[in-house]
Amino acid sequence: MVGAFTARGWLRFPHDPQIARWAGAAHQAGLKALRDEALSHWYQCENTWFVGVDAVPNDPSGALGDVPLAGAPLTFVTDFYGALPPLHRAQLSVMFPGYPRPRVGEGDAAFRYRLHRDAAHVDGLLPVGPDRRRMMKEPHAWILGLPVGHASADAAPMVVWDGSHKIMSQAFAEALADHPPGQWGDVDLTDVYHKARKTVFETCQRVKVYAAPGEAYLVHRFALHGVAPWGQGASADPAGRMVAYFRPQWPEAGADWLTAP
Repeated sequence: MVGAFTARGWLRFPHDPQIARWAGAAHQAGLKALRDEALSHWYQCENTWFVGVDAVPNDPSGALGDVPLAGAPLTFVTDFYGALPPLHRAQLSVMFPGYPRPRVGEGDAAFRYRLHRDAAHVDGLLPVGPDRRRMMKEPHAWILGLPVGHASADAAPMVVWDGSHKIMSQAFAEALADHPPGQWGDVDLTDVYHKARKTVFETCQRVKVYAAPGEAYLVHRFALHGVAPWGQGASADPAGRMVAYFRPQWPEAGADWLTAP
């Protein structure tokens, strides 16, 4: 599994009973979140996407009440990266039939990119300022996706470009080489990122990643990934295609963020 993850930049885990139990608890929490008026601002893309940042009320260990976040995927993460950091409240990303539609403030070019390129991105590389220059403001450690509702494989699945993490990490390493780690978050990576992204689109295979509740997938922090459109004839639970995501930040800003596997 380690070899597959380091080669491809993502890994899918089979059904695990402990993950399934957590997914069941997260599903119930997710249904409440979707009805919570205080979270209604997370409905985006003309109500075809509930972004759901911090919408899952887990504790810093990932537990939901008396249901721990445990199982083979967590064992892999801790064996590979070390002890889990304190976890943020998970994102609850819910997609609905018709996705994508334009997001508020999204221009024609940006919407075309969402529609035809799955809004592909590297997490933590945020648009800054009026010119939306890309800077690594949130250096993540890894991305763990935990499906918490049932959906068909073509119901707006996550997509990952195989091996893209290698291209992106090399591009970032070259761009940041002359800057101390403490300044990395202020380095304009826009042009470097766009060039590397173009290479990824030309050379890496786009893969749809499907998993059911009780299964999970781990995505490398530098992997280019996005969400595919809702397929014709796709189906899901009445509450939509629901996935919880953990994206803890790297423990400290340092060179090992670039060099670690």
